[in-house]
Amino acid sequence: FKQKTAYEISLGLVGSEMCIRDRGYTMSDILQHTIYMDYAATTPVDPVVLEAMSNFFVADYGNPSSMYSLGQEGRKALDEARERIAKVLNSRTGEIVFTSGGTESDNSALLGSALALREHGQHIITSSVEHHAVLHAASLLEELGFEVTYLPVDNNGFINVNTVAESITNNTTVVSVMLANNEVGTIQPVAEIAEIVKSKAQRIGHPIVMHTDAVQAAGFLDLNVQQLGVDMLSLSAHKFHGPKGVGLLFIKRGTPFRPIHVGGSQERDRRAGTENVAGIVGMSVALELSNIQRNELTSHTLALRNKIITSLFERLDGIKLNGPLDFRLPNNVNVSIEGIEAEPLLLGLDLAGIAASSGSACTAASLEPSHVLLAMGLPESVASSSLRLSLGQENTTEEIDYTVNVIVELVNRLRLINNARKVR
Repeated sequence: FKQKTAYEISLGLVGSEMCIRDRGYTMSDILQHTIYMDYAATTPVDPVVLEAMSNFFVADYGNPSSMYSLGQEGRKALDEARERIAKVLNSRTGEIVFTSGGTESDNSALLGSALALREHGQHIITSSVEHHAVLHAASLLEELGFEVTYLPVDNNGFINVNTVAESITNNTTVVSVMLANNEVGTIQPVAEIAEIVKSKAQRIGHPIVMHTDAVQAAGFLDLNVQQLGVDMLSLSAHKFHGPKGVGLLFIKRGTPFRPIHVGGSQERDRRAGTENVAGIVGMSVALELSNIQRNELTSHTLALRNKIITSLFERLDGIKLNGPLDFRLPNNVNVSIEGIEAEPLLLGLDLAGIAASSGSACTAASLEPSHVLLAMGLPESVASSSLRLSLGQENTTEEIDYTVNVIVELVNRLRLINNARKVR
């Protein structure tokens, strides 16, 4: 029924030639061009990145662990990629471990450090708004006998740093707090938390590993690990115009770590398996480019983000911004709209040529309300009505205007339908 409703709404919305002409679009434009506003889910591969990768699929295809020349070309490419990444992170090259993506990096960080420090304690601290790659790893550790503290957040998604300090015990060995939230864009005070963790570790007398999931932060925030003060940091290439299926885990020299992937001596015995040379090269170039273009991207997306928020609040009542306006990723808009469920709204947007989401792409198939919004204190009815728009360099002011118009018309039509149902 929802699909049929959304389809009928969209027909009424974009099927009108007058409606389309008013916005400067033709029906062909709508059918052929997707307005992409889900950059938090994934990003298109930059042509420069694709070009850098191409040679390693066909010509220099050797296994980088092989001793002969063809293999050593791959080894050289890995070394150069590590150097590019280390410059962006302000780390040593030997502290970079290549993985299959953000999920593996997060899993490895929690499991690898917790198991390595098990003799010192079995207490893990994380937040209630982490990505499921962290939360599910924490749940697995609970099954293995560990105790996990899930820190609460305020109504903007912020962790209270004093709560972190109060939660650390003599048995604490790992603290994992994300740098920027993937759903509402909240930027956590990771450097301040890291200082607290290190101070507590000195007092207790054994290491406490500080990890941050920085997957959403790349391209927008400074990833200098020295300034962040972290022992581990996770990244995923496809979030910053690199390829899917490749990521990295920064592991500070001397950090206790037990490898989760075993079966080979790759990555200095920290992650077994033949390295994805093409993907790693692509990731290194993408990270380098994203760091160079960071200020430009921040300025561009911030202007568009603020335009969306201002326009929606001017034209719709019963709308709530989820998360803070400050200390928020510049490309993130997350709103809840009273009286509207996310699913028919997203279907209507898709049929109007707009790609958006209601939250994390990793939980898109779930009908449950966002765990992030629930942790921020929103009731289920409000959490179920959330719309997330995440922007990129390719988005334009014209796309913003069109998208806002479509959202407003969809919301008004959906509200009319919902009110008609109540009358019946």
